[in-house]
Amino acid sequence: MLRIFTDVETGRRELLLRARAEESSLPEAVGARLKEALGAELEPGAAVAEIIRRVRAGGDEALRQLTRDLDGAEPAALEVERSQVREAYTRVDPALVSALRYAAERIRAFHTMHLPRSWMQYESGGAIGQIIRPLERVGLYSPRGSAGYPSTILMSAVPARVAGVDEIVLCAPPVDGALPSASTLVAADVAGVDRVFAIGGAQAIAAMAYGTETIPRVDKVLGPGNLFVALAKKQVSGDVAIDQIAGPTETLLVADETADAGAVALDLLAQSEHDPMASALLITTSLDLAKRVAAEIDARLPALSRGAVAAESLRRNGGAVVVPDLATALDLANGYAPEHLCLLCRDPWSLVGRVRNAGGVFVGEQSLEAIGDYTAGPSHIMPTGGTARFSSPLNVWDFLKVTSLFALSPEKAREVGPAAVTIAEAEGFTAHAEAIRHRQRGGGT
Repeated sequence: MLRIFTDVETGRRELLLRARAEESSLPEAVGARLKEALGAELEPGAAVAEIIRRVRAGGDEALRQLTRDLDGAEPAALEVERSQVREAYTRVDPALVSALRYAAERIRAFHTMHLPRSWMQYESGGAIGQIIRPLERVGLYSPRGSAGYPSTILMSAVPARVAGVDEIVLCAPPVDGALPSASTLVAADVAGVDRVFAIGGAQAIAAMAYGTETIPRVDKVLGPGNLFVALAKKQVSGDVAIDQIAGPTETLLVADETADAGAVALDLLAQSEHDPMASALLITTSLDLAKRVAAEIDARLPALSRGAVAAESLRRNGGAVVVPDLATALDLANGYAPEHLCLLCRDPWSLVGRVRNAGGVFVGEQSLEAIGDYTAGPSHIMPTGGTARFSSPLNVWDFLKVTSLFALSPEKAREVGPAAVTIAEAEGFTAHAEAIRHRQRGGGT
């Protein structure tokens, strides 16, 4: 099952060069449903644009119609009532409720440690600085799943609450014809979400971006989703802030001969069971380890509840590259810029300083990515698709904005003014220059 490449360049070409996803590759049933709902055969981008147009024009009624036509659901009300959230607790295993609360506390503690503050630097009787304020309202999206994705709600809503956001709203598709899953509602409550709406897909993104009679307009939209959610976020960007456009999840393991083959195999399988498009990759200095890991995968796959998904993921995107040394392994890893980079070596700390591009670095076999998905503390929402070269995991900064503060004293204005005049005149902005001179001549006092 696990492809093994002993030539570095072949491994790089076959495994470490991401193929660009094609927007047009839709399952036939999805395309047919879109055509019936929208009245025309449209490519995904055009379909999303039409959905957004309808929501902006039709508000709540358009949301209800789109939910009926696209999701086959008809919630009694768009907003989930508080009594329905309380009732959801009765349908969730108490052990899961306890685990969600534990995870929320870990996430809250981690993000509190790097909460930035406003600051001022005083100079010559004046000051310059930054005013850091939270966004007023953010909108989170939670995609559909058999039990929802309660961990992802915690990983976005808790940092938003730590940042001091005034209001957090959540859109999640109904899974039983009326409401989001019970675990989704409980996670939202545990994380401090203020309002929950039973709406999914591109229409949910449009509703949060522009507002309807029921769903308030937000300042930023965050959260993972399918192709239509990603396209909707792209199309509303500029009218509202968005987070990253999440692609398929990915893990890259760097291992030497000391790594436990069973642990490596399970880490790869844990990543692969997310989605058929997920990527689980191994770069190792040991051909023997790669072969033992492949055997472990073959032995363990049949027992997995999502074994078919994991097998498809490994067939499409998984594999191992055997390299001559760990320096080469890190060069390949930095070039790939994975969402998750796991260091399973004799001395993993010796490699940490060489890591330049990764969403998260997992140091040693006990720091497994599966725990990072739930209870380690840092948000598991991380850059994918190589964007770790220039972007960061979700953190409190995603929910803050900075306002620069200018409070110059007359003395400081006289000091910095002449250079400003020179630059303004060089750029042809004579009114700028004259405004500065006027103050320096005593005007405006």
